[in-house]
Amino acid sequence: MSAPNRRLIIKSAAAVGALSVAPRLLAQNAPVRIGYAMARTGPWTGGAQTSQEPNYLMWAEQQNAAGGLDVKGVRRKIELISSDDRSDVETCVRTYEKLMGSDKVDLVLPPWGSNANFAVAPLANRFQYPFLAPTALSRKLAEMKLPYFFLLLQQPKPMCEALVDMLKANGAKTLACIYVDDLFGLENYAALKVALQGSGISMVEDKSYPGGVKDLSPVLRSMKDKNPDAFVGFTYPPDTILASRQAKEVGFNPKFFYASVGTAFPLYKNVMTPAGAEGVLGMGSWNGKTSPAARAYFDAHVASQKKEPDRWASGAAWAGLEILTNAVKQVGLDRKAIRDYVAGNTHKTIIGDIRFAGSENVGTPGTVGQWQNGEFEVVWPKARATAALNANKPAWK
Repeated sequence: MSAPNRRLIIKSAAAVGALSVAPRLLAQNAPVRIGYAMARTGPWTGGAQTSQEPNYLMWAEQQNAAGGLDVKGVRRKIELISSDDRSDVETCVRTYEKLMGSDKVDLVLPPWGSNANFAVAPLANRFQYPFLAPTALSRKLAEMKLPYFFLLLQQPKPMCEALVDMLKANGAKTLACIYVDDLFGLENYAALKVALQGSGISMVEDKSYPGGVKDLSPVLRSMKDKNPDAFVGFTYPPDTILASRQAKEVGFNPKFFYASVGTAFPLYKNVMTPAGAEGVLGMGSWNGKTSPAARAYFDAHVASQKKEPDRWASGAAWAGLEILTNAVKQVGLDRKAIRDYVAGNTHKTIIGDIRFAGSENVGTPGTVGQWQNGEFEVVWPKARATAALNANKPAWK
């Protein structure tokens, strides 16, 4: 073979080799496409834009500033593919079906709220996308036994048990309850009734209400007349604020006033004023005192998003992103391997150790929070407390 022919063959072989390597290099350099739907309009917006989407944006910002998400040792930029679900379950389902089905994104992040997650979780399981949900509170979701679905929040049973344990330990004998007439409200109300059995605390009145309610004053007046030691509301952010404002208006001020979603939001303190929020109890599991990592996250959130995170589901949202980040670092973007990593390990997070039994986070106990001097403190159980409980709510201001 002549020298020119040998050179031609070598060049051709090199070209073929380069072509075979190029797709791998392109894949390594391609962004990690991560899709989600989130409420930016409609009634879910307050919760979604407090507890969830700001964390997604901050996470992508932090990862990309570090060169990208660590995918088994290779840094790849994150590309978020997102849209407004308009607080509509059907829109939410269609969006995820497109993201996972035709768009074939690398990963998905969950939407806001129990109802949306209940609708989308089976779909994510069918497409085999790991789903670390930070704002879903539903026993039914856990009972569906979806292997790709993980609930980060404490569920109704441990949350209601912690609440009743706190009330019993501090002398409460009577309780009145309102609850929104949907999956969240119904499940928490049912869990509360079970937790009250044998506690010595009797429920003197209970009342459901429809989503989007505009006036709770008649039922609050009725409850005031019965003079319970404790009020419990399984409420969403607008209803939490409505119930609090109208309780103040009608002079309903029991020793223990507990409302649910939104109580741990900075918005609650801002709307009610710090003095008006003083002593109000609600669902919450962490704050900046929980750990040095929680303090660092809190400060980073304020710097990045120009607002405080809430003291409940924001922590769970960030914890879920921490778990996902570590999973991708260890096993790459193989979704089955990510699922197995999440299911099979105890995870160190800003809110403490998280581990899963099936879909449920069994590492984080039920907790109760309370506004004290402008901070939403963890007050129960005592082992998790960042401050002692104030067992006698001051008058509304």
